[in-house]
Amino acid sequence: MEVIEGQANAEAEHVVANGGRSVQGRDVLAAIPVLNEASHIETCLRDLLVGDDRLADVLFVVADGGSTDGTPDLVRELMKVYPNLRLVENPARLQSAAVNLVARRFSEDRRVLVRCDAHALYPPGYIMTVADSLVRHGVESLVTPMDAIGQTCFQKANALIVDTPLGSGGSAHRGGRRSGFVDTGHHAGFDLRSFLEIGGYDETFSHNEDAEYDRRLRAASGRIFLDAEIRLQYFPRSGAKALARQYYNYGRGRARTLLKHRDVPRARQMIPPFVLLVCCLSLAISPLWPWSLSAPAGYVAALSCASIWGALKLGSPCGLFAGPASGIMHMAWAAGFFRQAALLGARSGRSAAGVSSPASR
Repeated sequence: MEVIEGQANAEAEHVVANGGRSVQGRDVLAAIPVLNEASHIETCLRDLLVGDDRLADVLFVVADGGSTDGTPDLVRELMKVYPNLRLVENPARLQSAAVNLVARRFSEDRRVLVRCDAHALYPPGYIMTVADSLVRHGVESLVTPMDAIGQTCFQKANALIVDTPLGSGGSAHRGGRRSGFVDTGHHAGFDLRSFLEIGGYDETFSHNEDAEYDRRLRAASGRIFLDAEIRLQYFPRSGAKALARQYYNYGRGRARTLLKHRDVPRARQMIPPFVLLVCCLSLAISPLWPWSLSAPAGYVAALSCASIWGALKLGSPCGLFAGPASGIMHMAWAAGFFRQAALLGARSGRSAAGVSSPASR
């Protein structure tokens, strides 16, 4: 008890000595994975580098995955202005590998890792606000809500619907307003030692690496806190094809996570696969039983209601894209989920057959 009280007193004295802030800039490492972000990177970095006097001592590292649009050149120009900004190559190209690379190469004397995505807008002082909250709550991971915004017509509708239960299934980090402990969320800050101890991200994951990491963190008794007071804005996909590809990969990543850890999916996670399966079966048997078409018709009606709501909410015909955007998310996610589950199932079956075959012994 005396030791704990002594540590608490020392921490309290440290906080008072630093104006009520328990984290110094020299404690913080910021990782920014990029790939062809020339249209966003300068705004992103300038937002992150202002708003708190401690930021001058934060080490900012941009990990570039082989950009061909001039992103590295823009970062090098900013390095002339900000001496605490670095640029490194990320040969693996994936975001998971980029964050791991930064954490492992620049972790010396740092205790907080903050992850930032270039495709977002950050409030002033975001980096230190995240670090302060992580340390204040005494957790291993801090997650924050994301508020989607749009510029193009489709993107505005996409941004509107993704932060609703129909678009995201009620995920707390999608526009959530309540702080508290959660199982997963949009990654913002990490206790750097804990991040490295459990191996960082699984670099075989191109998507869903955050949820997979959170699964291992919880298994190691780590805690994840959602701070709804720290918010960022991000731009969702601006076209139907890009949105479909994104959610297809999300579905594949979720299936990999569940199968890797042998977890039972939550009910809300299985709604899109269930809807896709029912619609496909209904269409298949409709020549024999026309009434089966009522299931896909009901789903289309729900999406139509979402479109009408979107148009009214935005006060613009652009909102009519809300229904199609939601349908693309559901169906692409479900298709990716089924595809990955089938691939892993077939691979597991071949492995089992190889082990049991006399020829393999």
